[in-house]
Amino acid sequence: MRYDSDDELDRLLFALPLEEPPEDLRAAILTATVYRPSPIFKPWEIAMLGALAAVVVWLLGVIVLGGGTLFIDTVEAIGRRGLLALSNYTTLGWIAAGGATAIWLSIFTGFQPYAKGANAQRR
Repeated sequence: MRYDSDDELDRLLFALPLEEPPEDLRAAILTATVYRPSPIFKPWEIAMLGALAAVVVWLLGVIVLGGGTLFIDTVEAIGRRGLLALSNYTTLGWIAAGGATAIWLSIFTGFQPYAKGANAQRR
């Protein structure tokens, strides 16, 4: 069959009786999309919390199995290295310069959060 025009078919389709949608269809769609509460945690945050919990459980296992002194020695060594790195005048200077820059930029931008500025551009 070959049709040159679909006008007849369109007329027949539009003449078909349609069933009425349920009364609460609009509310159900809005509840499932727009009004749906946002999740408490994002997937990457859940993964990070799981990894952190795994590390904590592993460290507790090491301490319970008698590796407590080794663990404490390791933490002390890391602390000494961190103190040595932060006692360098050049490092302290760069940290101070970064902090001063952040404060200076915050003062001149009026402490406006990013989301507030983004909403103003949409209007």
